[in-house]
Amino acid sequence: MNKELAIILVNWNQYELTNSCIESILNCSYQNFKIIVVDNCSKDKSVSKLKKDFTKVHFIQNNSNLGFTGANNIGIEYAKSEGFEYIMLLNNDTEVDENFIEPLLNRLNSEKEIGAVQPLILNFQNKKTVWNFGGRFNKFFGLPLTLNKNIELNSLQNESLTEWISGCCFVFRSSLVDLIGYLDDDYFVYYEDADYSLKIKNTGYNLGIVKESIIYHHEGKSWIQKKSWEGSVSPYTHYLNIRNHIYFIKKHNSDFNLIGVWIYQFFKIFSYLLYFTIKLRFVKLKMVYKGLIDGLNYNKE
Repeated sequence: MNKELAIILVNWNQYELTNSCIESILNCSYQNFKIIVVDNCSKDKSVSKLKKDFTKVHFIQNNSNLGFTGANNIGIEYAKSEGFEYIMLLNNDTEVDENFIEPLLNRLNSEKEIGAVQPLILNFQNKKTVWNFGGRFNKFFGLPLTLNKNIELNSLQNESLTEWISGCCFVFRSSLVDLIGYLDDDYFVYYEDADYSLKIKNTGYNLGIVKESIIYHHEGKSWIQKKSWEGSVSPYTHYLNIRNHIYFIKKHNSDFNLIGVWIYQFFKIFSYLLYFTIKLRFVKLKMVYKGLIDGLNYNKE
């Protein structure tokens, strides 16, 4: 049997989520795949427990937290070395429908102009509402926008192409890595999917969305922290959001209207600074400022 699909999950101290995700994949009707779990130096013994639960899953353990991009890149490198034709990146805070794999691979097999595809992503807490089904770029403001978020499933239009695909789940041709390289490690997490989408499209490939393929996403499970004076979203999340958006704009400046981009950035960051000052959330205030400075000073060597 040809090695058709590698499914890469990243784990970081989330045994329950990763366990549930793997269980749902193993229940799929399509079985010509290999699951690769890349662990970002978890401290909760989740890897040892997962290894006992799933003896046929391949585990890669990092010596430090390499983020979403670094961990997935290690998984992609392994998948390519093993000769897989297609590679799927799948968030561990998802569970999948048993028939979700075949429609994705069928689309890639039948339409050679498609470089990558994503499924219909529904909210786990309310399986009749959409979390993500494609996206577009607001080129004036330099924003990757999620389409169809929170609309009722029965009112969803059957689109076939998208401008960018969600890092929550997408499948791409292994050969693409030879053309455009790996995920940009400098993002760590956030905006790496929009970045990779533009790189794929710049090679001449289209990006597809497949309504017949369904997964369910636990929104917020991977980044919400225990609520404190600083709120439930970690200060580091705000730092990455600010820094990475600026880095993304600088990297793809020819794709956007730079006047609109910087007007939007001014009001966005000013509103963050004002809000966190009023709320006395000084750690977040500091991290937003740091994200701004690091983003402006960043130059890819």
